[in-house]
Amino acid sequence: MAQAGNAPAPAPLSFSQAWLQLQQGSDQLAASERAVEGARLRREGMQGLGGPTVALTGMAYRYKAQVDIDLDPARHSLDGVIGLLPPALGGGLGGAPQLPSNYNLQRSDNRASASVSLLWPLYVGGAADAVRSGLQARTDEALADARSDALALHSLLVERYFGAQLARRAAQLRQHALALVREHDAAAQQMLEAGVASQLDRLQARAALADAEQQARQALDQAQLAATALARTVKATAPLQASSPLFVLSQPLQPLQRFQDAAQQHHPGLAKVQAKRSQAGALHDAQEALRKPQLLGFGLREVNTQGKPSWVAGVAARWTLWDSVDRDQLAAASQRSVEQAQLAEQQARSDIALLVEKHWLAVEQARRQYLAQQAQQDLAQALLKLRQAGLREGTSTTLELIEAEVNLARIGTERAQTANQYVQALAALLQACGLSEDFARYQAQADILIPTDTTITAP
Repeated sequence: MAQAGNAPAPAPLSFSQAWLQLQQGSDQLAASERAVEGARLRREGMQGLGGPTVALTGMAYRYKAQVDIDLDPARHSLDGVIGLLPPALGGGLGGAPQLPSNYNLQRSDNRASASVSLLWPLYVGGAADAVRSGLQARTDEALADARSDALALHSLLVERYFGAQLARRAAQLRQHALALVREHDAAAQQMLEAGVASQLDRLQARAALADAEQQARQALDQAQLAATALARTVKATAPLQASSPLFVLSQPLQPLQRFQDAAQQHHPGLAKVQAKRSQAGALHDAQEALRKPQLLGFGLREVNTQGKPSWVAGVAARWTLWDSVDRDQLAAASQRSVEQAQLAEQQARSDIALLVEKHWLAVEQARRQYLAQQAQQDLAQALLKLRQAGLREGTSTTLELIEAEVNLARIGTERAQTANQYVQALAALLQACGLSEDFARYQAQADILIPTDTTITAP
């Protein structure tokens, strides 16, 4: 990057350090971890589903009852009974007693009660196991999503880290070419003043210099933008400079089948599809459980310090003989979900195998292209030497020498671009296999490195 005045030099940052820093500061990975923790806690919270439930119930209350009792019917009935008695007996009673027409009954009291109850599902058709299986499958799905996020984030870091290296390499090559063009521009001016070069040669050199300055400035701007993207990706608080160079392995990768087999074992997309299939199976089992009889054990005992407490215990059975909900249709629907998940898994396996082959071929194509470009670079270097000698001998022009130097910088940039294509394709291949952690191993085994200088100055 351009360094002004006494500004501190950017701190070097290797790819492994950048990956560690990104893992520690990524909100996306933190969110994935929270999702996994939540799913795991739900599964653990329901681990005892289907076991006994013991509850303690206590009540304290005050009541007041007030009832008006109408005594007129009783009084009339009593008068009728006394009238039927013999006169001597009825008179001896002194007539019917004088009852009030109504009577108001009031009662109030304070009461308290407590009881312990037990409910134990002895058999519910496997519903509890189905719920636990479903929650476990959701945990597996959350783990697969978290793994997928980590692999995608690793590939993003590869893209921005080595993209910054590529942009920096291109800027350095353009600056080197610009420095040479400036020298030739100054030499062309001296040759014009000495009368050994034409005005047309001078104008051509000046135009080549303007184009080289524009190319160098554009390359520098791209390098600064790539470095900013990298710093924001790893949430760096200070300027940094990627220190791990672009690389290429001159030897071919392992056979395609090895990577396809690894993808069938480790790709998080397959793990997610399998988790979806398990969830569909758990839902189907739960639907089937509703069609089976249920057996419950229960008990209730009063907590009473005075007298003998009351208690009850027993077994209850329930079997739904007919329901307004069509259980057959629901069971068929859940079975279709299971079949859908199975077909989705088969399709995913096929798609992943094709994706792995695509990236494997991309890696090999980039490797072969990089090695083939060596001949172009050798030719460009030989042509540059020829133009330098021709300029000294008067058989070449300054413009031809400038074009040879710019061409060499262009080929160097193209080779760096090919190396970046190799790195990006390798990262994509490992992501498709679920083996992004192996990227560091391939990086350490690389026998072709594309180094970059430590500084870039403004043109």
